[in-house]
Amino acid sequence: MAEPGQLGPRRVVITGLGVVSSIGMGVAQFQEGLRSGSSGAKPITVFDVEGFDYANGCEVVDFDPELWVRRLAVGELGRATQYSVAAARMAIDDAGVEVEDLRALPGMISIGTTDGESRDLDQLVETEINGSPEDLDPEIVRRVPAGRLSAAIAQELELTDVEAVTIPTACAAGNYAIGYGYDAVRSGEAEYALCGGADAMCRKTFSGFYRLGTIAPDRCQPFDVDRKGILTGEGAGVLVLESLDSALARGARIYAEVLGYGLNCDAYHQVAPNQESVGRCMELALENAGVKPDQVDLISAHGTGTKANDVTEASAIREVFGARPPRTISMKSMIGHTMGAASALSAIGCALAITNGFIPPTINHVTTDPECDVDCVPNHSIEADLKVVQNNGLAFGGNNAVVLLGQLEAQLEGTPA
Repeated sequence: MAEPGQLGPRRVVITGLGVVSSIGMGVAQFQEGLRSGSSGAKPITVFDVEGFDYANGCEVVDFDPELWVRRLAVGELGRATQYSVAAARMAIDDAGVEVEDLRALPGMISIGTTDGESRDLDQLVETEINGSPEDLDPEIVRRVPAGRLSAAIAQELELTDVEAVTIPTACAAGNYAIGYGYDAVRSGEAEYALCGGADAMCRKTFSGFYRLGTIAPDRCQPFDVDRKGILTGEGAGVLVLESLDSALARGARIYAEVLGYGLNCDAYHQVAPNQESVGRCMELALENAGVKPDQVDLISAHGTGTKANDVTEASAIREVFGARPPRTISMKSMIGHTMGAASALSAIGCALAITNGFIPPTINHVTTDPECDVDCVPNHSIEADLKVVQNNGLAFGGNNAVVLLGQLEAQLEGTPA
């Protein structure tokens, strides 16, 4: 890592990726899952599903926190925090950086989430309803604060010269966290950022979406005419950001450059997306990145598979990009809706797609809804030379966040400006 103190805006690149997901643990497994169009869908086992007509989701399996949580006691951490710590360690290892080197530099930790540790809150509520005060496990109470998702990374890695923030902007929170880290590194406030998102499946969130009528019975089919809704998922994605000069100086592998981002919050409706606002957020991201619409090669859509989201998002894309927009895919067809981790995991998928020259598919696709009218790369990945990729994150309450990533070689050649 470079020495602190460099003046002026700096170019920011991604040099490390950490993944906890239902289709693979770690960046290599995740990439293979995306390439092959794997599905993480399976019957839910992490909470009691009695009373629901159907209950499939995208659970993380074979996750052993003891492999990643080495300093803190695993029992002190909720499941989402375990995921965030694990993904952070994976990302640092993948970046080829020694933790000891990070301790000497000012850094940023930003983790987005929707639910925080709501799985533990579920247990507290159940104890309140069915138990007695002496049944309350004090360890659960200590695990609940959502700020633990970022603070635990700092504590586990013994990083003291850091700002650790947890960003609760629902399902766009991963992109918000990436934008926060990008600003810190670009301005010189931080020499590195560990940023992304994490969430664990819980009964509360599943029940809420179920009551809204937006849970699909068995599979997620974004942009399909017969789509029936989301599958809830879980996991974490953490990216290592550093300046381009730092990465080049240490000979790091660079996945992609963060070109810019856009944020807005329209507060239009609690759950319904606003097409004008979604389009404006994409325009803000393009303006911030200095990218023209015709330079974008791929859009990783929010693409939940609900009737409202897919039509609204696709219509906004056509408003911004014209009648023939870039290929527009949804990784949620494979990993489900991982809430606060969603746009972070998608950003990782975008970085891998740029580096390895492929477009992940939208699986479970049969017939494209004419109201969506996008090329969603149905069912099978394809090879592609991707110079610029856009990653959309849309959330309840009108919290929107869009991040633009670029192939470094293309940016060094001066395209886009």
